[in-house]
Amino acid sequence: MDKVEKHTHICTRLITIYEQKNKDYGDSFGQQFKEYGLTSSAIRLEDKFRRFKNLIKNPAQVKDETLEDTLMDMANYCIMTIIELQSEEPKRILI
Repeated sequence: MDKVEKHTHICTRLITIYEQKNKDYGDSFGQQFKEYGLTSSAIRLEDKFRRFKNLIKNPAQVKDETLEDTLMDMANYCIMTIIELQSEEPKRILI
């Protein structure tokens, strides 16, 4: 599998994770973003980044939350932030 295929596979996995978590949490991220703005996204991303940095130094204690899971969560939070920004300002559409 070349890198483009790996990237496609990861993006497909991101979509699956997003769908599953949205079923569990509802649109909690979107609701929080509307209430608190961009800062809410920064806080969630910072929490994940702190976890990422900690996992570099220490093994995970929660076995179903690996380094890769944390990175996938960060990627999805970035994408969800873009979605919320675009919904606030449709002219901002980047894609």
